[in-house]
Amino acid sequence: MTQRVDRAGLQVAAQLADFIEGDALPGTGIAADAFWTGFSALIHDFGPKNKALLEKRETIQSQIDDWHKERGDQAHDYTAYEAFLRDIGYAVPQGDDFTIDTANVDPEIASIAGPQLVVPITNARFALNAANARWGSLYDAFYGTDAMGRSPQDKGYDRGHGSRVVARTRVFLDDTFPITGASHGDVRRYVVERGALMIDDAPLMIPDQFVGYTGNPKAPDTILLCNNGLHVEMVFDRASVIGSRDRALLADVRMESAVSAIMDCEDSVACVDAEDKVLAYGNWLGLMRGDLEAVLTKNGKTITRKLNPDIAYTAPNGEAATLKGRALLWIRNVGHLMTNPAVLDRDGNEAYEGLMDAMITTLIAKHDLAQDSGNSVHGSVYIVKPKMHGPEEVAFTNDIFAHVEQHLGLPQHTIKVGIMDEERRTSANLKECIRAAKSRVAFINTGFLDRTGDEIHTSMEAGPFSRKDFIKRKGWITAYENQNVDIGLDCGLSGKAQIGKGMWAMPDAMAAMIEQKIEHPRAGANCAWVPSPTAATLHALHYHKVDVFAVQASLKAGGPRSSLQSLLDIPVARFSGWSAAQIAREVENNAQGILGYVVRWIDSGVGCSKVPDMNNVGLMEDRATCRISAQHIANWLHHDVVDEATVLEAMRKMAAVVDGQNAGDDSYRPMAPDFDGIAFQAASDLVFRGREQPSGYTEPVLHRRRLELKAQRNS
Repeated sequence: MTQRVDRAGLQVAAQLADFIEGDALPGTGIAADAFWTGFSALIHDFGPKNKALLEKRETIQSQIDDWHKERGDQAHDYTAYEAFLRDIGYAVPQGDDFTIDTANVDPEIASIAGPQLVVPITNARFALNAANARWGSLYDAFYGTDAMGRSPQDKGYDRGHGSRVVARTRVFLDDTFPITGASHGDVRRYVVERGALMIDDAPLMIPDQFVGYTGNPKAPDTILLCNNGLHVEMVFDRASVIGSRDRALLADVRMESAVSAIMDCEDSVACVDAEDKVLAYGNWLGLMRGDLEAVLTKNGKTITRKLNPDIAYTAPNGEAATLKGRALLWIRNVGHLMTNPAVLDRDGNEAYEGLMDAMITTLIAKHDLAQDSGNSVHGSVYIVKPKMHGPEEVAFTNDIFAHVEQHLGLPQHTIKVGIMDEERRTSANLKECIRAAKSRVAFINTGFLDRTGDEIHTSMEAGPFSRKDFIKRKGWITAYENQNVDIGLDCGLSGKAQIGKGMWAMPDAMAAMIEQKIEHPRAGANCAWVPSPTAATLHALHYHKVDVFAVQASLKAGGPRSSLQSLLDIPVARFSGWSAAQIAREVENNAQGILGYVVRWIDSGVGCSKVPDMNNVGLMEDRATCRISAQHIANWLHHDVVDEATVLEAMRKMAAVVDGQNAGDDSYRPMAPDFDGIAFQAASDLVFRGREQPSGYTEPVLHRRRLELKAQRNS
């Protein structure tokens, strides 16, 4: 049983209270009594409002369900549908044009376009890797992946691969930092003379791309170049194997890569109680204080990971200068839906976890604000808020943050908000959502998977949805992606905030990523998610090729590219004469993804991992991918595309497949042949009770089943 202590009318798990009073509060200048008083007011004053907003979601959903059921095939009259959504308050009137006035935004958010990482905050090593992914070796990224068509693990790999890596890097340097009348591939020396970079006596075509160096100007240790706001560091080392074999002694090219990173308390973690929350908050505290460490063993050696320092260098004018050595960190709080037993209110009800996160993660961020340098040099706290439904819920978040600022002694609008455009009611009202927090907004993005999960649940009664691959090809997704950028630009986000795009889900497919993910900066996104630091280094190549802010200016001049009706084009199947084999393939694919993810979530508490698909291709899976797969099967069950017996048979078949894929893990607990474990039951709940889940979310089932497993183990 959880031990609890009374704090200002709250019943707080002793483990969480000890962390806040013993670790988080010291150094902030806030007394414990003052903190608990403000926290209690937040839980008790905002809790009922939170509950009312969730009830409104369900009321609106019931009205939409009834509308589709009453109209049947006529439900595809989108003029009538839009009018109906306005009548029930789902779509709200759009106000006059405005521009956000968010202030004190760091350059990594406002003026630098580049890759963005999202990592589970509960894993200290991952968190440190992401923070340190501000800089990455292009040599290593090319050498250790399939980025150039084959990797060291491929059959055709040979010793000439290293030479091709060097040659490919020189091509990048020639394309990005051209030399007058020469090529980087032929250079013998780089020197700094009278504040200018000379390369075998020739200058750069654009001299201002040279921004600094370290060491002796006649024989620099490093040379810093800059293009489209991103830096590249050329590293020289005659003592290294690579440098000694290079005519110019060039040993590496380091890319400014993950300009920003999101430390995630939400989709990629499995935090269900005080023990889990203290782990998450403790790692965030280490990042904000700058003292987080992770000890690991690699090749028999003990390695301690720490945060990288800033980079000191000499500017062309001879003055000392520094560059940030770490990514600018956001913290993603949970949404409005879930509660957590770590804190109970005065009536014994679990507190809303989003309220907990807002107060505690901001308290912890005060440690960074007290430093001369650190995460934010402009005195801001960056919080991504996911899964909000419409402007009323964004306004509620704005009020929460105002309360937190007041009780933590922070200036108004210190907390900046990231609005994730991943629920359809937010997409339909994005401009008004931004208006509701126009002095805080520093990030908007699109997320296809959660957005599709909500699309299916919202329109569950409209008919059977297309197969997943075909959903992506429907007109609504183009309208959704375009509208997000267009509205962001119309509201003045360019130069003030990030407009982001979603994750590349295949961490081992870097050649394909290089080919395809350039479309994100071309679409006007000044950040996009990648699955690893290596992927961030390779994705940085795209931001050297594309001047995102020029693209944004062109897009804004062109005007809007979509309408609300195009956004509301529900991707149901106009023709559903699928064969039995096609149906089985789709259901099994969904089932395998659900089971592969859920078994790790429930049994191991892993909220995000690389899960092999049916073809053994590793895909990054989190709750968003699980949500769409579960809702898709639930939709087909509801419309009799498939029956429960067939789905259960597919689930059992795929459980055996997942067991085989995890056969090398000694700690793994097989689901087959009994199929009576908590993990399999959780996966079944997500599918067979999918229509009952609020907005189609997976969290209620996963949290309940994970707590069940933890209680079973503790007993």
